[in-house]
Amino acid sequence: MTDLFKYYGLDWMAMIMSAIAMILLGNKIKWGFVSFMFANAAWIALGVLLLHSYALVIGNSIFLFTNTRGFIKWNQTKK
Repeated sequence: MTDLFKYYGLDWMAMIMSAIAMILLGNKIKWGFVSFMFANAAWIALGVLLLHSYALVIGNSIFLFTNTRGFIKWNQTKK
């Protein structure tokens, strides 16, 4: 039971925010990108502070960038 909150719930929050983001984006709601950005930030914090994982930090930094870009470009019209 103690292993469920080994990482202070940060991993659970990131996983839940990712699931919410997938549901929102699947329903074509752009706020899913924001949910993914919060999840990415949580995964980055987890990777830096608790897991010391370069792969987790680098991967989620890239995902954070692409999610930010997706949110910004959502309403831009194509030329």
